[in-house]
Amino acid sequence: MQIGVPTEIKPQEHRAGLTPGCVRELVRAGHQVIVQAGAGAGAGFTDEEYERAGGQLANDAEEVFAQSTLIIKVKEPQAEEIRRLRPHHILFTYLHLAPDPAQARNLLASGATAIAYETVTDPNGGLPLLAPMSEVAGRLAIQAAAKSLEKSAGGSGVLLGGVPGVEPGKVVVLGGGVVGMNAARVALGFGAKVTVLDKALGRLRHIDDVFQGRVTTLYSNLENIEQALTGADALIGAVLIPGATAPKLVTRDMLKLMRPGSVMVDVAIDQGGCFATSQPTTHQNSTYIVDGIVHYCVSNMPGAVPRTSTIALTNATLPYIQLLANAGVDACRTHPGLLNGVNVLKGKIVHKAVADALGISYYDPLSLI
Repeated sequence: MQIGVPTEIKPQEHRAGLTPGCVRELVRAGHQVIVQAGAGAGAGFTDEEYERAGGQLANDAEEVFAQSTLIIKVKEPQAEEIRRLRPHHILFTYLHLAPDPAQARNLLASGATAIAYETVTDPNGGLPLLAPMSEVAGRLAIQAAAKSLEKSAGGSGVLLGGVPGVEPGKVVVLGGGVVGMNAARVALGFGAKVTVLDKALGRLRHIDDVFQGRVTTLYSNLENIEQALTGADALIGAVLIPGATAPKLVTRDMLKLMRPGSVMVDVAIDQGGCFATSQPTTHQNSTYIVDGIVHYCVSNMPGAVPRTSTIALTNATLPYIQLLANAGVDACRTHPGLLNGVNVLKGKIVHKAVADALGISYYDPLSLI
């Protein structure tokens, strides 16, 4: 199969869809890989490395799309990329369609098949292609919070770890999944006081076990969220409903429970955000202030560390790319986890949570493959 890797064009996005090592594996298996010149530069991979791996360089994105059947990206396709999609294309990337009806409409109109990394599942119901970026984002969330707490960034001037004789900062994490666990781990490493809230009691027991009681765990309900927010220096939004819009767990009125200059980091912003006051930001302009509270809502947080993120992501995506390269969309018939990743097929929405979030009719993907 012809596999294309265009350069990411979302602002401040430097990750790449494939590493040279991945290209080598695909070429060895008999596939043709077309890589746009400069696609890996932001992650530290040169055109020469892709060529040595057996990839063919293309001058621009138009050439990549024209010569390829399977398009491998990282972030959701931008408008000019969607205009290049044709019905024969299979797009494999993060989509996050639930909060983005415009992208959904354009993908439907393209006729292409769009498979979302974030809804592919493993045999245990986990999200194997979301997990590596959740690990990165969870760890980055604490770095972002610590930096945003500095006075020069509009923060309260609190050092998360404190110093001898000074109380450390208080970090609250909403959600005990992969993002939440990694945020808690780094916050503890900073020396902060950490509280994690989640609705799954089994998850809270796991967190208590892993961190040996050093993290306070609370069942996630309105009263406990308000209690945890009182005096919080940093709030990390780490909730996820696969494919669906994130629930709004923090209202604007609840901001007054936090000290002015405290920080809210919404890692769920790709799915619409879990704070009522969240709006997407970029790495270039990462924060804004509402009612005295600093908001960090960068929609591609792992893009800040593109080399680590690219390697971590492609470690997870390569086996699925190989399935699609070998059998096309038909691979989804025998791999239920990959089938769960299909969001758009033949002009229809074929993922139930996405369809419900968008208010669009749902179709069974197996009836269309």
